[in-house]
Amino acid sequence: MQSKHNKQLVPLAKQLRKEMTKEERHLWYDFLRTHPARFTRQKVLGKYIADFYSAKARIVVELDGSQHYDADNMEKDAQRTAFLNHYGLTVLRIPNNEVNRNFSGVCEYIDTTVQQSLSQNQRF
Repeated sequence: MQSKHNKQLVPLAKQLRKEMTKEERHLWYDFLRTHPARFTRQKVLGKYIADFYSAKARIVVELDGSQHYDADNMEKDAQRTAFLNHYGLTVLRIPNNEVNRNFSGVCEYIDTTVQQSLSQNQRF
């Protein structure tokens, strides 16, 4: 991966940690913060900042607000996902409204994906 720790993005990542969205705070404090696979938030990965990242499970969780659904941003998100996939990372894109209306389902989806990833990683 390009410099895994892009120092130019660190200040922005720190700012984003302080200014998490309502949905990011909910997912972080009520699920991911204590997940056994250990997630970090606003992790610099190459030229991007991932909302949540588990190095052990090789998973990135991205929460998408409405701005992610216009054509230009959808293309940027596709490029970002391809970049991260190229380095063996699985990207889970979850709409913010799904966090709000089906939180337990979102948590189950993330946990299932983490468990699948960990079991595949153990085989290699």
